Parts: sequence; C-alpha cells; structure tokens
Amino acid sequence: MKLRTGLLLGTAFIAGVAAGPASGLLARHTGLKLFPAAWAEDSGHTETYQMLNLFADVFERVRAEYVDPVDDRDLIENSLNGMLTGLDPHSNYMNAKSFRDMQVQTRGEFGGLGIEVTEDNGLIKVVSPIDDTPASRAGIKSGDLILSLDGKSVQGIALNDAVDMMRGPPNSKIKLTIKREGVDKPIEVSLTREVIKIQVIKAHLEGDVGYIRITSFNEQTDSGLRKAYQQLKTESGDKLRALVIDLRNNPGGLLDQAVAVSDDFINEGEIVSTRARHPEDSQRWNAKGGDISGGMPMVVLINGGSASASEIVAGALQDHRRAVLLGTRSFGKGSVQTVIPLPGNGAMRLTTARYYTPSGRSIQGLGIVPDVPVQSSRTEPAHFGPEREADLNKALRNTGGVPQTDTPPPRTDLPPIVKDIPKLPPENWPAFDPAKPSTDFQLQEALDVARAMAPSKHASQ
Repeated sequence: MKLRTGLLLGTAFIAGVAAGPASGLLARHTGLKLFPAAWAEDSGHTETYQMLNLFADVFERVRAEYVDPVDDRDLIENSLNGMLTGLDPHSNYMNAKSFRDMQVQTRGEFGGLGIEVTEDNGLIKVVSPIDDTPASRAGIKSGDLILSLDGKSVQGIALNDAVDMMRGPPNSKIKLTIKREGVDKPIEVSLTREVIKIQVIKAHLEGDVGYIRITSFNEQTDSGLRKAYQQLKTESGDKLRALVIDLRNNPGGLLDQAVAVSDDFINEGEIVSTRARHPEDSQRWNAKGGDISGGMPMVVLINGGSASASEIVAGALQDHRRAVLLGTRSFGKGSVQTVIPLPGNGAMRLTTARYYTPSGRSIQGLGIVPDVPVQSSRTEPAHFGPEREADLNKALRNTGGVPQTDTPPPRTDLPPIVKDIPKLPPENWPAFDPAKPSTDFQLQEALDVARAMAPSKHASQ
C-alpha cells in the first residue's frame, strides 16, 4: 500500500442530485451540491443521473421513516464505504478517526489487541496475529473468523467499525467469539487491550546463520532490517555465513518499504512494477545498487499468511535468483492500494494498480510458489472459508502478466540438498512452540539449505 498525501479527490462520492422533491431535500439537509441539470439531457449520463436520483430517494426515505432517528453523517459514510467495499476486498472508506488510526499504525504504534483482519463475506477474518501482542498470546490464529465482540455480532458491521470496537484504552477488556476450522463449537477468548508497539524486525543467530523475521512493513521496517543485520554481523564475530529471512504470516504494508527491503539485497535490475488504469500512472522501481550482505546466501520463508508487500519482496528475490524460497504458497494479493485524503479529514483506500514481479508475473490470486515446498506440520489444517486472495469475494482478476501455471518449472540453480528436503516433518516431530526454534520444522529445513549454500568459510562484507 502506498500513501498519497496530496488532496487528489476534492468531492465526495456524490457531487449532487438534480431537482425534484427528494433531491431537493437531500441538498437542503446535507449541503451537497446539486447534480448538474445538463446531465439529464446527456444520453451518456442518463442512467447515472437516474441512479443518483434513486440514491437521493432512498436517503430521504431512510431519514424520514427508519424506526429510529439516524444521523446524516452515518448514512453518507455508510454509503461511501458500501460503494468502495463493493469494488474489491481491499478498497474502503475511512472516516477521520479511522484515517488517524491507520496513520498511527503505519508509524508502528497503536492501541488494541494486535490482530491483522480483513472483511470476508460479512464476517471479520484474522489475517494474522501480531507477535507478542494480546492476540498472539491468547492463541488467536490466522484464518479464525470473528463472530462477535463482547457478545455483539459482527455480521454486517463495516470492517472499520469492527476495528474500532477492538481498539480501546490500555487495560480495558474485550471478549471475542471466534470460529475455527476443525472446532465444532465457537471459542470465546477474553483479551486485555494494550498499547501495541509493533516490533517489525526480530533477529537472532542460529549458529553461523543469521535469522531475521519481518512481521510487517511499516515506516520502521527497512531501517530496522539494516540495524538487525549489522547486529548479527557483530554478534557472529563477522563470521556470518548465510541468512534466513522469515516472511511467514507477514500481511504486508507500505510499498516503499517492500522496495527498500528488496533493494537491500539486489544489486541491479527491476524490483517491482505497477500497472494502473491509465498508462501514465504506471510505475517501475529499480535497485539502486549495493547488496548490504555482499551476496551472502539467503533463504526466504513464506506461507499462506505472506501477503502484499511480503510477496513483492519474495517475488523480487526469487526472480533475481537472489534467494531460495522455502515453505508454502503465499496469499496472492497482487494489487496496490492508494490512500487518498478527502475533505473532512477522512480518506479512501482505493485499489489503483496491479503489481508485477521483475519477470512480469502477476501473483494476483495465484500467490508465489516456493522453490522448496515444505509444510509446517504433517497434517495441513483444513480452512474454514476462503484461504487465499482468489477465494475472497470480488477479488481482482489476474491479468496483464506473463502466463503462469500452478506448478512453475523448477529452478536449475538450487543446491543439491533441496532434493533431500522432506515436504513433511517426521511423525515424531515435536509440537511447534514459538519460543523454541528447534520445533519449527520449516525454519530448521531453511537453516539446512542456507548452510549448504554457504561456502565453508564466509566472512560477510
């Protein structure tokens, strides 16, 4: 997602309506400009003119006859959000408060539970819990569906409103009712809100291999990555042999940060390109030169929770043959959202482009297939509801990229060890414990591949 700070759209979604009883009331009560009367005589705009009159009629009927009094602002904002959310799963309207909350989140700190969520067929779906937050400690999992908040159903509630309900003052409590695949009954989880300070980069040494986990892409990601790499070099006595970059369950974030992280490891060539509706709005980002690791062997971990910005990084590193990707197919979100400020201090998040990897692939709805497929457990958990971008209601079509198949041709530059990497952990593999890297089967296989790729002695540059 990229942030457009200029005021690009100067009017709300309805510029006004033509004369008539309902439209006159609408203009009088809301202050909207009248719809240009000349449009009524323009055959190209006749249907639009009629539909806007229909909106005015419905608006006034609701104001006058709904069982309880309703606020004009709520009606207009709900209409705006309905228009945008009806386009695709990622466009939406943000009122002033929601816009402020989004800006705080991209800076890396906000109040709440620490859950990345999306709207899914009228319900709220967990994309992934953020590490070391109330949600992750309570065991909330990617794919969980939130049915109710403090006993109030979220069916039909706008995503922004549900997020507002989950946020609140530190130390205040909230109860979530969730549906999890494989569990017959709803699960109730009580959580205490905290100030969420996202630690977007986590790093430690695994012997002579550096492990760096990127949890999301906010304004702190690239600087945090560079700092973590330097710390790993120092801690290893400048004897770091390889890197493992963990993008699993990373839901994405800022486009410029995805470009910067990719640029950290790519010497030259394209990182990503975007194609918008109008050719003049399409863009391309190239590497500026200079691999911070000096070409150190690298393995990147991905899974179904790796989306958007994390897929840009994974796709760039894979296309440039800069890293070996290990894990499971990524989520498949290949679109770019522009955040456009609006009058009244709100904003709209609008899908404005599709993005393409350096080889010209669109991963929209397809995801990125790892070079070395490895499951996290012997039994791949069943999924309740949509599992990938392509499963979401009104997901964009995959268009404009080079032809792809679900099983792309294997790379010919992989180290021989990949032929011996099992796709499933052994039957006696211990249950995964986030505090114990030795129980993380995908990570352990990634470390084996990374060490096999490294020379016997490698001093980082």
